[in-house]
Amino acid sequence: MLRKFNKTLFIQDKYLKNSQSPSPGVGNDKNRGNHENSLGIVFVLASAIVWSFGGALKHFITTGESWTIVFWRSVWAALFLLVFMLVRQGLRGTLKLFANMGLPGICVGICFATASTCFIIALAHTTVANILLMQAGVPLIAALIIWILFRERVSFPTWIAIAFVIMGVAVMVSDSFTGKVSPMGDALSLLIAFSFACATVITRRYAHVRMVPAVCLGTVISACVSGVLASTFVVTLPDMGILIVFGSLNLGVGLAFFVTGVRIIPSALAALLGTVETVLGPIWMWLIHNEIPTIRTLIGGLLVLTALLCHISWNIYRQKSAIVNKTPI
Repeated sequence: MLRKFNKTLFIQDKYLKNSQSPSPGVGNDKNRGNHENSLGIVFVLASAIVWSFGGALKHFITTGESWTIVFWRSVWAALFLLVFMLVRQGLRGTLKLFANMGLPGICVGICFATASTCFIIALAHTTVANILLMQAGVPLIAALIIWILFRERVSFPTWIAIAFVIMGVAVMVSDSFTGKVSPMGDALSLLIAFSFACATVITRRYAHVRMVPAVCLGTVISACVSGVLASTFVVTLPDMGILIVFGSLNLGVGLAFFVTGVRIIPSALAALLGTVETVLGPIWMWLIHNEIPTIRTLIGGLLVLTALLCHISWNIYRQKSAIVNKTPI
């Protein structure tokens, strides 16, 4: 499995390297750019799909201590990412990757550590519905950050898609609202969304920096924080088996896919595609644990998927039109 995962990311890195080298033909440049864009979309969608199994996996765990779950999940994710880099780059290459990630990599690691840690704290102060609604705002926050700081223009269709995604998620979670407001819970939920949006923008802005060591650092930070706060590290053997999958595959592979794909597609688009996790999560709970979603969940999920499919279709159409217009006669 690790070998196949290694090969997949190798293909993506090859595209990135080729994109930085000069090409004699305009058509070839366009074709290569479209391949890279499509590959980036696939990687980000893959990360969202992998992450969407998180709720279903956590449902199997019988351990009641949340910080213990966060600790072991982070530990196994860190070990997976570290072994992956060692197998692919060797010890010297891995150390070089950590050295070369610099301040951007450290910031990305801190952002992901903050998001994963605050999620557990937020659950004690607010509902999952409130957290999901705030996470739906990640594309909007990312778009605002890149526009305010870097004056990077976000297309009008992307703004429309972001609006429909937020509305869709609001419909999905509307059944869970109790009317009670928790300033602490909502503030933490907003911090989760802001941290994730910042990590997305930084990864895209420093596309030449490999961020796999950065997310590995993030899991180490999260493990250290949760390790201090956990009252026990003891779990049952079946729980440990689930935690290995929960950490190495669900978190580790998901993070690696996400930071790899974000390097080559716009930040707002990457954050937008990441909302697929919100839609698929209830579906896996339905199929695996027989937790039937409400009508509003299905309607909201359909609205989100429709917005994403329309936006992806528009993106593909725009790329094909650009190729036709740039092709020399």
